[in-house]
Amino acid sequence: MAISLQKGQKIDLTKGNSSLNRIQVGLGWDPVQSKGGGLFGAFKSAPNIDCDASVFMLTDDKFVDKNDLVYFGNLKSSCLSVVHSGDNTTGDGAGDDEVIMVELKSVPDRINKLVFVVNIYDCAKRKQDFGMIQNAYIRVVDPTSGNELLRYNLSDNYGGLTTLVTGEIYRHNGEWKFGAVGDGTTDQNLTGISKRFQ
Repeated sequence: MAISLQKGQKIDLTKGNSSLNRIQVGLGWDPVQSKGGGLFGAFKSAPNIDCDASVFMLTDDKFVDKNDLVYFGNLKSSCLSVVHSGDNTTGDGAGDDEVIMVELKSVPDRINKLVFVVNIYDCAKRKQDFGMIQNAYIRVVDPTSGNELLRYNLSDNYGGLTTLVTGEIYRHNGEWKFGAVGDGTTDQNLTGISKRFQ
């Protein structure tokens, strides 16, 4: 049974489960539907919001190499330990909107942390923010068994914010752990986000 995390909580991934290597990190969200006028108050169609999931691979908690960023424009890390499923431009439909596969044992020793970020593409021009998004989450699945290991639902009010740092997977005493972050920022692109890790 999956463990449901709250903001700030941490959990061991590999301690006591040394066979765990390949994990699937799923990120999901839905556009908020606004209630329309009219006799029956029908729902208007949700706005087309293009959210993008990315992974910053950090060395000593710092982003030091542009090749250590996996996103829709660079779907695989140079070491092939992190692979992005590709861009979902709408967030429509059930289930994960974007999926990132990680092979923990293939992550280079110099990398101590993987930070999972979701930002809104072209947010300033489209005048969009995370107040227009609902049901955002990050989850970790064991793809071998299909079991969901953990889930973190991002339930804070993120109105006015354009980037979410959803969670992180990091090394601790030779094991891998997951931390539920859930912090929002006003960064408008990956360049802005990357400065937070320098």
